[in-house]
Parts: sequence; structure tokens; C-alpha cells
Amino acid sequence: MPFRNLSDLPGAVTDNLPKHGQEIYMAAYNSAWNEYKDKDDRREGATREETAHKVAWAAVKNVYHKNLKTGKWEPITSKV
Repeated sequence: MPFRNLSDLPGAVTDNLPKHGQEIYMAAYNSAWNEYKDKDDRREGATREETAHKVAWAAVKNVYHKNLKTGKWEPITSKV
């Protein structure tokens, strides 16, 4: 089921990601929830919820990475 507010997100998200990361997660999750409602569009028999969570984390990982030393999610800085 789509999330209405950041406070509705799972603890693994709210306890770890900065606010911007939470916003990315929620937007991606809600979009995937709508996009993958048809079971045939999902991989390996995954549920709609599982698929939406995977998409949301992938979207976060395009912008943030987890610093292995501090354990905190930080913005990815371009080295170009």
C-alpha cells in the first residue's frame, strides 16, 4: 500500500536515511506500487510490496551510499 507521509515509512528507512533519502524512497515506492500492480510485470513471483521496496532502495542508491565507516547514508559525490 502506498505511503502518504514520511512518518508512515518503515523504521529501516526512517531510522537510517536522511529526510531527502526518505522522500526519494517514498516517491519511488509509490510509483512502483502503481506500476507493478500486474503480477506478470514482477520478477520471480515477488509480491507487489516486495517489488516496490526493491525499486525504492534502488532509487535511493542512485543518490546515496552507505558509509561503511560511519554506517550513515551520505550523498554520492561525483568525481567528474
